[in-house]
Amino acid sequence: MNKDALIAIRRDLHKIPELGFQEHKTQKYLLDYIHSLPNERLEVKTWRTGIFVKVHGTNPRKMIAYRTDIDGLPIEEKTGLSFQSEHPGLMHACGHDFHMTIALGVLTHFAYHPIQDDLLFIFQPAEEGPGGAEPMLNSEIMQQWMPDMITALHIAPELPVGTIGMKPGLLFANTSELFIDLTGKGGHAAFPHTTHDMVVAACALVTQLQSIVSRNIDPLESAVITIGKIASGTIQNIIADHARLEGTIRTFSVESMEKVKKRIEDMVKGIEIGYQCKAEIDWGSMYYQVWNDEALSKEFMEFVQNETEVQLHVCKEAMTGEDFGYMLAKIPGFMFWLGVDSPYGLHHAKLSPNEQAIFKAVDLICQYFEWKGNK
Repeated sequence: MNKDALIAIRRDLHKIPELGFQEHKTQKYLLDYIHSLPNERLEVKTWRTGIFVKVHGTNPRKMIAYRTDIDGLPIEEKTGLSFQSEHPGLMHACGHDFHMTIALGVLTHFAYHPIQDDLLFIFQPAEEGPGGAEPMLNSEIMQQWMPDMITALHIAPELPVGTIGMKPGLLFANTSELFIDLTGKGGHAAFPHTTHDMVVAACALVTQLQSIVSRNIDPLESAVITIGKIASGTIQNIIADHARLEGTIRTFSVESMEKVKKRIEDMVKGIEIGYQCKAEIDWGSMYYQVWNDEALSKEFMEFVQNETEVQLHVCKEAMTGEDFGYMLAKIPGFMFWLGVDSPYGLHHAKLSPNEQAIFKAVDLICQYFEWKGNK
């Protein structure tokens, strides 16, 4: 597949970002392209807005899977690119346009040049939320086509093109969304004694939450509690009867996640008593840690160092969240960072990854699958 075709695909996909389980244009675009490939060895099935593509091998002994995410983010793009998002308020700000393009590039190669083993390409919706990996993993199709190993990548803006970042074991954290609603009693700003002010309650809760990591989590463990949004009130002279806090929790261990949640529940109960209000907690989407299989990771890292020109950076674990962790909990495999050399980071309105990284990734994965699938 030539480079111009890959760039054209990436730019087409970049124009049409869609939210989780709403990726209808994206699914159609992917299916139209997949159906243009030689179909002698391809078997295609859809699941909601996702797609499974099986490439039948010439003498299969196992099945190797490759997963890509396909959804966008609710961000207004500010790149100024000629091919920027055509959907107001939506953007591929996490590189999923890159991920899909790479998957199509690899799929195209093996549609024309099959290996001995079967390959399964998974185009997964809703990675950014509410989470597509776990239900897709439990789908009837996936149960029928359960692979023996699975791989994926994620773009890394901070790494140069031609470099990948990886480590065996823990790569990405356990994550959970956090939504807290506080309901009290509103009233006139001149008579605060007749009200139960939820702005004050919310501010107190945010301050208290910051003590959990510093005073309840082992200093040798890692955890993050971030409140990214507070919504309350209508005008300056009305005391608010409601406040909503929205945030995220990230930990490197399941045990720490459980402890953080228990402490949040305890603190919220205290806020109810102390500020005479009612509170509700919604944990939203929860993602399992990304744990790279030790043996497969080391094998892949040795392959990269000995058989390719790609530079390997042995990275540290990150507080990033990825629902691919659910698949890795059931199927041996790994994920790695792909260097794309962008001055702006993930989820930034000006994220602009270097398209040269697409070719590097396609070549690397094709080489690895040919080596692994013909062993």
